[in-house]
Amino acid sequence: MARQSGWKRAARWLLYTVCGLMLFMLVVIGVLRFVNPPTTAFMIADHIAHPERRQVQNWVPIQKMSPWMPLAVMASEDQRFLQHWGLDLNAIATAVEDYQQGDSLRGASTISQQTAKNLFLWNGRQLIRKGLEAGLTLAMEALWNKQRIMEVYLNVAEFGDGVYGVEAASLRFYGIHASQLSASQAARLAAVLPNPKALSAARPSAYVWQRVDWIMRQMRQLGGPALVKPLVAAD
Repeated sequence: MARQSGWKRAARWLLYTVCGLMLFMLVVIGVLRFVNPPTTAFMIADHIAHPERRQVQNWVPIQKMSPWMPLAVMASEDQRFLQHWGLDLNAIATAVEDYQQGDSLRGASTISQQTAKNLFLWNGRQLIRKGLEAGLTLAMEALWNKQRIMEVYLNVAEFGDGVYGVEAASLRFYGIHASQLSASQAARLAAVLPNPKALSAARPSAYVWQRVDWIMRQMRQLGGPALVKPLVAAD
């Protein structure tokens, strides 16, 4: 009986801990709907790994970004961003099936998932990380609107070693503000997002230029800047 009572106390403590952490994360996500995050999990991890590297980030509201930029990342990363509720169930099912067959866990993440990952998690393809990412994404989609998700994503995404956010990237690589980006410049920034430590917007490889061409075709097919008017309009 004593052992059984001990297990019950441990289970109750674990349940309270999990519920407390979930409530805490909901509060944090709710606050970040209105307050810009001072840093991210990815930025902290990068600083620990490379303390000598200076990180650059210049936060700008989405209304001060060229409309080509949200269009470029939608064309490149998540063309159904305005329609889905955060998760691509078909991609998740395929990734889990491949994982069960022995492959590493993979699968294209939505912009919402990438935002949650950048803010709170670590880089990796472990099943537990993907599960946490899915839960955080659903909470974010419930508490934020699409405009805020895109705004945070474009301000925290890494575009090069220590270069975070589209404003810092525009100044570093083009010498202009994010509001001045052309379609091709936005496409070049979006082209390096899958692996900004290996791909360069400043010195594009042939592969990056191929991605730029593909992204620009997708931008035209999606209808151009008119598609992102709900994202760049003032609240």
